[in-house]
Amino acid sequence: MINYRIIAKVLGVLLLIIGALMWTGLPVSWYFQSGDMSSLFWSGVICLGAGGLLRLPRLGADRSVRKREGYLIVALGWLVMVLFGMLPYVLSGVIPGFADALFETVSGMTTTGASVLTKIEGQPEGILYWRSLTQWIGGMGIIVLTVAIFPLLGIGGVELFVAEAPGPTSDKLHPRISETAKRLWLIYVGLTGILALLLLLEGMTLYEAVNHALTTMATGGFSTRNNSMAAFSPTIQYTICVFMFLAGVNYTVIYFGLKGKFKRVWASDEFRAYLGLILLLTVIVTFTVHHAVDITWEQAFRDSIFQIISLITTTGFVSADYTSWTVGLTLLFFITLFIGACAGSTSGGIKIVRNLVFFKNSFLEFKRILHPRAIIPLRLNGEIVKGRIITHIIIFLLLYLMIFIFGSLALAWMGLDFLTAIGAVATSLGNVGPGIGKVGPVDNFAWLPAEAKILLSFLMLLGRLELFTILVLFTPYFWKAN
Repeated sequence: MINYRIIAKVLGVLLLIIGALMWTGLPVSWYFQSGDMSSLFWSGVICLGAGGLLRLPRLGADRSVRKREGYLIVALGWLVMVLFGMLPYVLSGVIPGFADALFETVSGMTTTGASVLTKIEGQPEGILYWRSLTQWIGGMGIIVLTVAIFPLLGIGGVELFVAEAPGPTSDKLHPRISETAKRLWLIYVGLTGILALLLLLEGMTLYEAVNHALTTMATGGFSTRNNSMAAFSPTIQYTICVFMFLAGVNYTVIYFGLKGKFKRVWASDEFRAYLGLILLLTVIVTFTVHHAVDITWEQAFRDSIFQIISLITTTGFVSADYTSWTVGLTLLFFITLFIGACAGSTSGGIKIVRNLVFFKNSFLEFKRILHPRAIIPLRLNGEIVKGRIITHIIIFLLLYLMIFIFGSLALAWMGLDFLTAIGAVATSLGNVGPGIGKVGPVDNFAWLPAEAKILLSFLMLLGRLELFTILVLFTPYFWKAN
């Protein structure tokens, strides 16, 4: 039997956290006199009230979170966060339509960064702060924060962490899952604070520095400027590059780096592949851009590395229109929408480790053909990868491809052209932000029909929750009694 009481209890905690975080926008609204204080206040009241009601029922004797409860909590938790996260947009009148408000909120919570707002700099500051905060909340996953406070509730949360953690694996830094979550959030908060301070020293206002620090570490990409990062100095762009790169690294690897265990950092096959891929693409794109566009070597390098890191980490910031360079580079950047950064980071996408396992296994298959009786295992980080994990990754990739194809067909059926359809689906499913076609780096999603926005919102949630977490709910096996 599914323990619905514990699900309600956790959803209540989520809403209490969301309500409290909404109120952090009140000082921003008051300082700028942006006229959105009332909408933020009442949105917080509604969240706190609903959260309090869900927390009222007393827990029974069984306080454990099993796999089914874990997946339901994650799926319902994100749904609840999105529906209640829409309130500031709707109550303020900034985004009154349901489809638009849903799209913007899902894009924020899933750290996708696609937007329906056409004039960013004309929006109320309090609402833009909440917009950035939704990405920071979704970056590591507010549910991991909930895991960190589970001891206060007297309940366990290992299954919840496994269902929420991005990537095919979730390494633990501590035997107790709550301690792991706390350390992850300490790193997350610390890097966000350091970046905000650096951006402030480099010329951003405090408001802009905080907003961009929130969305950078979340690999989200929402900006307070219409021109995104193109509106800021080269120094700021390089700083953002560094922190986007860090945000795309597995947080376990970052933890070992902070502890001075650099051998363990370099022992990660995924980290080496991540770094090597960025360096290789940067060299290729820099030379191509310099010869195709009349700009200096420095700007060619800066624009190239910025766009590459932004797309691979699924941050979605832009400093140049990469679709205007060459057709070949447009295709290359489209392919990067399917890569993703490291598992265990805040990035979306397929993830480097899945691509690495797939290509390694494909290469070894040729060797197995020549030596059919030999046992040739696949190794990652020096250890043998179990067959079950390889099967899981292959199924994930096939599902990802099928969803991409059927999603693109659905958008084409709605009247979108081919490039826009595949670009919109790829960027939404990968939680990237900009795509190709009419949803490129200098375009917007506001013009899409309502049904397309709702479909893309669903794809963003699917991608953020690694497909299986949501799709498993649609199988008959999930609802059968034990």
